Amino acid sequence: MKTALITGLGGQDGSYLAELLLEKGYRIIGAVRDVRRTEDSLPITLKNKVELVAWSMLIQEEMVSVMRHYQPTELYNLAAYSSGAGMYDDPVGIGEVNGLSVVRMLEAVREVNIGIRFCQASSREVFGESFEGLQTECTRVNPRSPYGAAKLYADSMIRIYRQHYGLFACSAILFNHESPRRSLGFVTRKITHGAAKIKLGLSQELYLGNLNACRDWGFAGDYVRAMWLMLQQSQPTDCVIATGESHSVREFCARAFTHLGLDYRQFLADEPAAYRPAESVPLVGDARKAKEVLGWEPQIRFCQLVDMMVDADLQMLKEKNN
Repeated sequence: MKTALITGLGGQDGSYLAELLLEKGYRIIGAVRDVRRTEDSLPITLKNKVELVAWSMLIQEEMVSVMRHYQPTELYNLAAYSSGAGMYDDPVGIGEVNGLSVVRMLEAVREVNIGIRFCQASSREVFGESFEGLQTECTRVNPRSPYGAAKLYADSMIRIYRQHYGLFACSAILFNHESPRRSLGFVTRKITHGAAKIKLGLSQELYLGNLNACRDWGFAGDYVRAMWLMLQQSQPTDCVIATGESHSVREFCARAFTHLGLDYRQFLADEPAAYRPAESVPLVGDARKAKEVLGWEPQIRFCQLVDMMVDADLQMLKEKNN
């Protein structure tokens, strides 16, 4: 039986990855900040099926201790300071958790077992202000936020450890990926949750920022499958994981409200505070390498994703208010 150690198991990506690996017969160890809080918030599909252990992203000795005890065959680092509106908050903390802590994990792998395979959840934010039509693994990096800069540092160190120490370590350069488990701090979930509330008569308005901002949005479940595939290869390599499609916040709104039989234009209000200090240029990922090397393609497309999120929020609000 393979053992996977997943940091950030309590988050969107961690829960989908744990479900996938359970189906494949893995033993799952969730390395989390707060064991009790994570236990309480786990999806029903993971209750009593994963083992949780306290883990600090800032203490290397604790990482070594956990790895020695559980002897994982694969390590997935999904824990990070959030992106979205939070990518400019606490630059020092972001640098510690999203950047330097990755090096702590790599060092722990070297100390415990160099054979542990490591996958880092990187981000489209490493490209920052890129004006190429599609971003690939070879696109020039130019982060514009503390979040993107910290992720780039982690990616750079992963390449160094791969080349210098021979670790099986790789970065999955993830473009935006959403799901019904996305937190309400992200615009996609804010839209689907807000639209569902309006449909049920629980609200009359939805406050949003820049409707013209564009993103390459995919489904989180598809993206964690790509990360698993990356660790099943004979050689480690970094891959862009994306849909190759760009959609605006306005399009997302239109689809969400239309799915509920509503016209989004009747319910939107402007929220200046929701505008980012430096809005990213439209970035669209080119996942041809992932297709060729991993055999990976997204299974859930844009409209399916929006509908899925709307339906989940509608059901959740109905249950909560009945």
